[in-house]
Amino acid sequence: MLKQTLNNSILTLTLNRPEVRNALNAELIGTLTQAVLKAHQSDDVRVVVLRGEGNHFSAGADLNWMLSMKSESMETNVNDAKALAELMTTLNFCRKPVIAVVQGAVMGGGVGLTACADIAIAQDNAMFALSETRLGLTPATISPFVVNAIGRRQARRYMLTGERFDAVTALQLGLVHEVAPWERIDTLIHDFCDALKQGGPDSHRKIKKLLHDVSERPLNDELMENLAWRIANQRIGAEGQEGIRAFLEKRAAAWVETEDDNQ
Repeated sequence: MLKQTLNNSILTLTLNRPEVRNALNAELIGTLTQAVLKAHQSDDVRVVVLRGEGNHFSAGADLNWMLSMKSESMETNVNDAKALAELMTTLNFCRKPVIAVVQGAVMGGGVGLTACADIAIAQDNAMFALSETRLGLTPATISPFVVNAIGRRQARRYMLTGERFDAVTALQLGLVHEVAPWERIDTLIHDFCDALKQGGPDSHRKIKKLLHDVSERPLNDELMENLAWRIANQRIGAEGQEGIRAFLEKRAAAWVETEDDNQ
């Protein structure tokens, strides 16, 4: 259902339902949510990498599972939908940097997962769609994250038409940051993870909160006062002081792995 591998402080979470294009059902949604929550709280994890087993990242919601919900109560259906909303929110607000690596079919909820990641890498064969409308549905729980990633104007087009778009278009829209052939994907993952691990863990947590906060507040004196307090607090804190000293002393900061650490 979900493969979990921790190696050199990089947690790789792999959706493992390749027989149904890694479609999301209740069990996978719950398992993935708990795995991200655990990573969020763990000092052993610096970066989370989200992948899909096989030829496809995720075809979105498991349609057989959704069809079966017809026999359930409205309350059960609402709670079920809330579980998907919780997954998206948990991934979006995870304290650790999240990299999504997508290939093949990236549909519906798969687009949502991609939009929730801090960095997204697409294999050049990836094909995306917000196809809910063609099923008579709406992309309700993923919509805030998709709109945040590609903007309201583009979201109008792709949510209303349900049309497919390729990896290059996803790059142009801002949904993904890199497009590469299969043989370069692992190198890109390694390079991004290496770059992320150069940064301070506490700094990452506070930058992610900063980004969410400033995007939801008007630019005014109150916000600028808040931001001034944030940087003042950070630079006199232990991690900020260590980072500054390390730079001035021309050495690696305490949180950066060195060759000696790996021996």
